[in-house]
Amino acid sequence: MPAKILFVKGDITDMAVDAVVNAANTDLILGAGVAGAIRRKGGPRVSEECERIGPVSLGEAAVTTGGNLKAFYVIHAASMKLGGKTTADSLQRATHNTLQRSEEKAFKSIAFPAIGTGIAGFPLRECARIMIQETLSHLQRRTSLEKIYFVLYDEEALKIFEDTYQELIRSN
Repeated sequence: MPAKILFVKGDITDMAVDAVVNAANTDLILGAGVAGAIRRKGGPRVSEECERIGPVSLGEAAVTTGGNLKAFYVIHAASMKLGGKTTADSLQRATHNTLQRSEEKAFKSIAFPAIGTGIAGFPLRECARIMIQETLSHLQRRTSLEKIYFVLYDEEALKIFEDTYQELIRSN
């Protein structure tokens, strides 16, 4: 069965998937935004594992428990340094490495946020293009993934991701 890419408006911390993706910094400190929500809902085990693992290289991805989340794991995609900004290159590498970690763990389902578009200041439309293109590229190879969700926080972000997906599908 080919993997399905699905777009959902909602709270990523409510997703019942193998792994949710955290828009992380290289120190793996769970601050605000998606990371803050994961810290609050996931409980102390997620932060404790981050402290043991971190720091990681820019563009890398690390896996921790999901703690009290519905997801079993969290993949921390480090697209920025603490207090820094996400770049196109760091976003592409963080997305790529997140997909690699999911294969290493043989995950069947993951949920991505719009990485880097919050405090890291990355443009939403460019984020959608980079993340979806990297995902489509990944799906050209053999994969354990059956469902890849992009969980967006509002209607505007959802529409941008859906439209970008359609544009990329038409151009491929």
